[in-house]
Amino acid sequence: MLPVAILAGGLATRLRPITQTIPKTLIEVAGKPFVAHQLKYLRQQGVTSVTLCIGYLGEMIQEFVGDGSHWGLKVSYSPDGPVLLGTGGALKQALPTLGDRFFVLYGDSYLPINYANVQKAFIDSNQLGLMTVLKNKNQWDRSNVTFELGKLIEYNKEVINPGMHYIDYGLGALQATVLSHYPEGEPFDLSKVYNELSRQQQLSGYEVFDRFYEIGSIQGIADTQTYLLQQTAKDSL
Repeated sequence: MLPVAILAGGLATRLRPITQTIPKTLIEVAGKPFVAHQLKYLRQQGVTSVTLCIGYLGEMIQEFVGDGSHWGLKVSYSPDGPVLLGTGGALKQALPTLGDRFFVLYGDSYLPINYANVQKAFIDSNQLGLMTVLKNKNQWDRSNVTFELGKLIEYNKEVINPGMHYIDYGLGALQATVLSHYPEGEPFDLSKVYNELSRQQQLSGYEVFDRFYEIGSIQGIADTQTYLLQQTAKDSL
């Protein structure tokens, strides 16, 4: 299974004051820090190698997760350093730990999805990137993807058009070469990378039909907790 980069370096200002003393990924959800749920699920999906891209209060994440052996994983760390690098800059800085191809996942997302199927779709596509997409119709957030007849036409977080009924589900896959022309050590956003790939027709789409869960808002935390508690109850039957 491809290695996974988890982007967990943001300031999480929407969740203040909770995130004044802990990073978002350590918020307790269903009895455990959120990252513990993420790592457990990644291992269940066959992932063995994870890089945590850390920034704000990142040392707390490192202290809790350690080397990842508790979850049967090998976990590496890529700190932003003195300047917060944004999602794209952080990913570029982490490339030495990721290899030629990798998954990328946001640090506040819990995604019930089959990673092996996504990996196969990415490799079979022969494209530089893949984005998982969900037919959103502006339900959870503003739709930002045009996806028609199984083909991703455009991803654009900034300029929304009426044909956009899908949203970035939260799991991507990339070839490392796509980041080669971006500046080293400077902030930029992953959304810019995805947008450029879509305009070059080098971003394939993989449609997902189950909703995503996220802890970027108080409502998101509540929904995620309900889902995870339901899953725990099912597992105990």
